[in-house]
Amino acid sequence: MKRIIVADSASNVFEFDGGMDYACTPLKILIDGQTFEDVQGVDLEDMVNKMERSAASSSSCPNTAEWLDAFEGHDEIFAVTISSRLSGSYNAAMVAKQEYEESHPGAQVEVVDSRMTGPGERLIMEKIAELAAAGLSFDSIKEKLAEYRQRMHLCFSLASIHNLAKNGRVSHLTATLFGVLGIRLLGRASDEGTIESVAKVRGEKGGIRSVVGELVEKGYQGGKCYISHTLDADLAGRLKEAILSRFPGSHIFIEANTALCSYYAERHGLIIGFEGGPR
Repeated sequence: MKRIIVADSASNVFEFDGGMDYACTPLKILIDGQTFEDVQGVDLEDMVNKMERSAASSSSCPNTAEWLDAFEGHDEIFAVTISSRLSGSYNAAMVAKQEYEESHPGAQVEVVDSRMTGPGERLIMEKIAELAAAGLSFDSIKEKLAEYRQRMHLCFSLASIHNLAKNGRVSHLTATLFGVLGIRLLGRASDEGTIESVAKVRGEKGGIRSVVGELVEKGYQGGKCYISHTLDADLAGRLKEAILSRFPGSHIFIEANTALCSYYAERHGLIIGFEGGPR
């Protein structure tokens, strides 16, 4: 029996040391006719610079064939995707699941709609690997994972929402005011996997305070917390210190956003996934 975790690149994870096989299926960013594939080594600075100057940009998800290629050679497969409300990645993985199980009798594929992105996907992957290492069966892993996900939360702090405006998520006037007034947006992933606006705060210090407040509100007690950043490790470090000041001994990790998460979070954006109280 061969097990594998397969995640799309919205997870920010190209290499995963979880004690089982791993593969990553890339999303793609299209900016003024140029395609940036979300793979290891992509030039994020170049991509973000071009995105900031572009009139239009978009993203595309892994197709069914790419998911099938990643599944090949394995009997038990856990596929983890960005929220189905933000991308077609989940739907493509579901089609791949049906085709793979039909062509590989006895194989089992569990497609997990993270209802999040970035560090939310990573937390799910780590829990799957932990449960597998404990010797649990495929069905037991699914059951325990569902319980764990009730304690998972994700929020974000954005310095710019111009890209959201370009894609029709917010008005261009609102996006301009963010840049001029130095306002940051605090948001969260809803239970359905949509983007919820929570508060608008002024400056980086206000942004850090608002994130710490969100962790407190969601019952964070010092468990795992991943901070992913777009080209601003210093800001991520300051947030980490603020969380540690409130919750000494917390298990906090900093990572860089790759192309897809950088596309949504933009420069100086932070995405935070953490273990908290029950939803």
